[in-house]
Amino acid sequence: MGSDGTDRERPGEGATLWERTGGLTGLVQSSLPATVLVIANSWWGVYPAIAAAVGTGVVVMLVRAVRRQPLRPAFGGFVGVAVAGFFAARSGEARDFFLADIWWYFAASTVLTVSILLRRPMVGVVWSAVQGVGMWWRHDRPSLRRYDIATAVLAAVFAARFVVMRTLYEHNEVGWLTVSKIAMNYPLWAVALVVVVWAVRSADHRIGYCRDRSTPATSG
Repeated sequence: MGSDGTDRERPGEGATLWERTGGLTGLVQSSLPATVLVIANSWWGVYPAIAAAVGTGVVVMLVRAVRRQPLRPAFGGFVGVAVAGFFAARSGEARDFFLADIWWYFAASTVLTVSILLRRPMVGVVWSAVQGVGMWWRHDRPSLRRYDIATAVLAAVFAARFVVMRTLYEHNEVGWLTVSKIAMNYPLWAVALVVVVWAVRSADHRIGYCRDRSTPATSG
């Protein structure tokens, strides 16, 4: 850590996003409930499929607990599966298993876009809160622009997932909904993470540079 405190842990340092979400095992486990839903729906119908999907989520949590693996990703996934199962059970349609995800993507994209328009890009706001520092970067045009770009990329990721999955939902393509949910997960997030890390590191470099320049003026 540098003497100015700017070299704190950043996204991508220490445990990576891939590691925090369980790596390959986490990817497989997170995709299991939706996959089971599609297979079970084709064999037994929607309600047994919902029960099978939720049951799979419970099994994933138990397996991780027995292996003493982090439960946070599994618990978050289970809550998502439970909510998805509720929507599907209420309507009796398997495609509604993906409804909560679809509207979450829309809401997230909207919030991120609005934050840019308000000149408070969400990436910068969240990073400042995590670091416990003020939003000085709002008065530094290069830093603000970098956070705008990073937030816009995240908004685009959510918007792309919303458009694709909403279209498949309208056509009742349950199998392709599962495929798109898995295929558009890690690849898009990997691209977004690269941009977010670039923005954060650039902004942190700017604050260190500005502090270095202001020190002689304030010391006298």
